Amino acid sequence: MLAGGQGTGALGQDFHRFAKVTVFLLVAALCGLFFTQARAQNYSFSNVVVEGNDRIEPATIVKFAGIARGEAITEAGLNDAVQRIVASGLFASVDVVPSGNTLIIRVVENPTINVISFEGNRRLKDEDLSTVIQSQSRRVYSPAQAEADAAAITQAYVDAGRLAARVEPRIIERDGNRVDLVFEIREGRVTEVERLSFTGNRSFSDRRLRQVLETKQAGFLRQIIQRDTFIADRIEFDKQLLTDFYRSRGFIDFQVLSVSREFSRERDAFFLTFAVREGLSYKFGNVTAVSEYEGVDATEYRNVIRIRPGATYSPLAIDTTIARMENVALRQGVDFMNVVPRITRNERNQTLDIVFALTKGPRVFVERIDIEGNATTLDRVIRRQFRTVEGDPFNPREIRQAAERIRALDFFSTADVQARQGTAPDQVIVDVNVEEQPTGSLTFGASYSVSSGVGFNIGLSESNFLGRGQFVSVNLSAGTDNQNSSITFIEPAFLDRDLRFRLTAYYNTTDNDNAFYSTRRIGFSPSIDFPLSEFGRLELRYKIAQDELFRVSASSSALLQAEAMRGAEVSSAIGYTYSYDTRIGGLDPNSAFLFNFGQDFAGLGGDIETVTTTALARYQTRAFREELTLRAEIEGGAVFARSGDTRLLDRFTGNGKIRGFEPNGLGPRDLTVPNQDAVGGNFFAVARLEAEFPLGLPEEYGITGGLFADVGSVWGLDNTLGGTIDDDLHLRSVVGVSIFWDTALGPLRFNFSKALEKQSYDKEQSFDFTVSTRF
Repeated sequence: MLAGGQGTGALGQDFHRFAKVTVFLLVAALCGLFFTQARAQNYSFSNVVVEGNDRIEPATIVKFAGIARGEAITEAGLNDAVQRIVASGLFASVDVVPSGNTLIIRVVENPTINVISFEGNRRLKDEDLSTVIQSQSRRVYSPAQAEADAAAITQAYVDAGRLAARVEPRIIERDGNRVDLVFEIREGRVTEVERLSFTGNRSFSDRRLRQVLETKQAGFLRQIIQRDTFIADRIEFDKQLLTDFYRSRGFIDFQVLSVSREFSRERDAFFLTFAVREGLSYKFGNVTAVSEYEGVDATEYRNVIRIRPGATYSPLAIDTTIARMENVALRQGVDFMNVVPRITRNERNQTLDIVFALTKGPRVFVERIDIEGNATTLDRVIRRQFRTVEGDPFNPREIRQAAERIRALDFFSTADVQARQGTAPDQVIVDVNVEEQPTGSLTFGASYSVSSGVGFNIGLSESNFLGRGQFVSVNLSAGTDNQNSSITFIEPAFLDRDLRFRLTAYYNTTDNDNAFYSTRRIGFSPSIDFPLSEFGRLELRYKIAQDELFRVSASSSALLQAEAMRGAEVSSAIGYTYSYDTRIGGLDPNSAFLFNFGQDFAGLGGDIETVTTTALARYQTRAFREELTLRAEIEGGAVFARSGDTRLLDRFTGNGKIRGFEPNGLGPRDLTVPNQDAVGGNFFAVARLEAEFPLGLPEEYGITGGLFADVGSVWGLDNTLGGTIDDDLHLRSVVGVSIFWDTALGPLRFNFSKALEKQSYDKEQSFDFTVSTRF
């Protein structure tokens, strides 16, 4: 019985548990059903009432809500309506209250912005920051937009190299539901690049690679040099510069593996390290062309190949050869030709065999060229950068080159050229989107030279005059003993062709400028130049001028006094100059050659009848892993009088031709008079050699050294006053040391020289300080 009683008790307990669970489940089901019905409850409103609005019309708020009268809507639908009203950005709070058949929408409007101000900004001006933000006065204040504007201002400071900048938007409440929006700015310090280094580079030193990058290290000129500021976006550009540098020197497998950025302990500077993989440098092997285009003979295309086997591989050489072959196809009337370079790599001897395959591409035409964003620049200025017009066969390479020409104008801060599908499968539309930038400048400056002393100048120039792509400049300069003024106008595409028209007018005077006489020159010269070949151009010019030698000292040479008695004389001359310059488009990045030859024939009316001939040949190359730059120049000139004698104003003085001598410090000289005047010569010739090399200083200082040697002379006169003037050919030779300094003010040059061979009457100048000109 005991056992049976215990079994009955256990059964009872199980029954009670079962009953409790059953009751619990029933209650849960009823509650779930209740809440489900509650959530699924539908509302329908015959009337919508808006409360709390002041400026915004009720109908606008109802439209934001998206609730139609009589439409069935759930609780979830009401919540969505609230979110839509809030998303308009016009309200600080929104509440939706169902009341029978009426829906009440209670809102609190955001205030309007009274004024917007910036506090704490010194590096970026208010007008610059105003263009960054979207918030505007007399518009509704939006906290979200204010935060977005603060982020945009912060980014503007980041772009300017101030990564520590912080911006907080604040509001000051005013009456009438208005607020003043204030952006409190803490600019922070400029984040500089403290060190630029490289790993994996074996062929070129860190110093050489730093010269390639746009980013520079910070040095003692950090207050002047702005490129030492860290800008993240510039790193990608620097990576491309490095890649282009190596690829143009035959390193076809070059890669920038990574760029590590390490913050300094003071968090005011970065240490940048470029990890690179150079690979091997390749040279050209066999280069030829084959035709896979029916009816096209490859012989003429092979004739335009200028790539020499054994030359260092360069993508530019490939691209230039393709352009030449496409020009041949254009002359032959062959359309839709694709020139495909097929490269075979020879690992053993590190050469690349190139086969230019002439293939027939798809028949695709340019439907139109759309240009947008040019508020000032005329469409035709941009359009003439294209060698392609509407209806021509589409050439992707030509479109890319046109984009580069547009950017090279320097009229636009951005220039994007893209091709897209046209209205038919065989049509392409070329979109050109540009953004204008200022193209005018007003400059004030000072200059100094050992011979002329201190000078001042002012210049006004516009490189896109009236949006026509024309250049106009006015320059005035004045020194201790000279005054110069000039006006220049250049039309780069005269008659919409590759003809550059130039017009120059000048008025120059000297007053005993290292001499015992004064000069006055006034002239006017139109010219036009055009291409004759890939690297050659020809300039044709006319010049009319009035020159005068006056105020000649009574103690000066009788030759000069006689020339002064001639008074102001008019010269009317035509001339030409042929130039051959491989600096633009040359295939070798380490070498450049320039040759100029010109003549001027005076005698088309006027008082002067002379023939003046000048020539210049200049060559530059880099050696010793491009650490050493070598330059060589040969220059000469001759002037002949077709009637009478030449004038001092027509002859050569050697000024600026041979270093180490004062202006008018060499050449034929009248030693029989107290002033011992240099009277110039009808001929001059000079050879100049120069080497530029690093001095071991940090590259960011921009200071390099140089050695130079000049040898030459000025000689020859029509009238030697019975032999009293020595006009024989006496060679002068000079050696010297140079210091080059690239500064924000321009490239400066300091020369220290010593004449090894000279005449006793020559006047030396052992030190000279000038603005440097580079080849």
